Amino acid sequence: MVRLRVRIRFCKHGDLRLIGHRDLVRTMERVFRRAELQLGMSEGFHPKPRMSFPSALALGIAGRNEVMELELADDYSNTEILGRLSNATVPGLEFLRVEHVPQGVKKARLSSSSYEMKIPPKRVRQAETRVGELIAAESFPVERPRGGKTVDSRRGLEHLEIDSGTLRMRLAVLPKGGASPRDVLMALELQDLEQEGCYLTRTEVELQP
Repeated sequence: MVRLRVRIRFCKHGDLRLIGHRDLVRTMERVFRRAELQLGMSEGFHPKPRMSFPSALALGIAGRNEVMELELADDYSNTEILGRLSNATVPGLEFLRVEHVPQGVKKARLSSSSYEMKIPPKRVRQAETRVGELIAAESFPVERPRGGKTVDSRRGLEHLEIDSGTLRMRLAVLPKGGASPRDVLMALELQDLEQEGCYLTRTEVELQP
């Protein structure tokens, strides 16, 4: 039996950013069926396609260069897989590239993620001040709105800047957990922008070697 593992880079944008990870997985499954790809399935009473995502994309955040891995039960070239997926996809889901994963290589694991968000001109100066304060701080606790958990918005924050009205940040993945991009928005007093039509885009997903 052929067991071919591939790593797929894709883009999630437009209205599709408004669905959660579980709905994205179901959407992917429909696209794979429409593409007539023979999928590797799990065992048991309710077999499911063998697919994995190193990091689920939070509801409301667009993804410019996301990663997933998929096991196939037939031999396809990268070009054929990409062509089939591109022809079968739905609005807001764009497949960028496909690569075979050699046998013995562990599943993709996240190292860091980069994000950006456009800031309204009237908020830029205040946001730049807050960026400077956050960078200078050794820790910067914020309280998450759901559950009231206090987290350090500085933990794992590797890069933060505002360039030409665009906020950019890079967050490392830490063994005991680090800040989320929305924690950083709270620290910068920009969390309300998501209710005003602005939204985060994950621009890059860096994988561990």
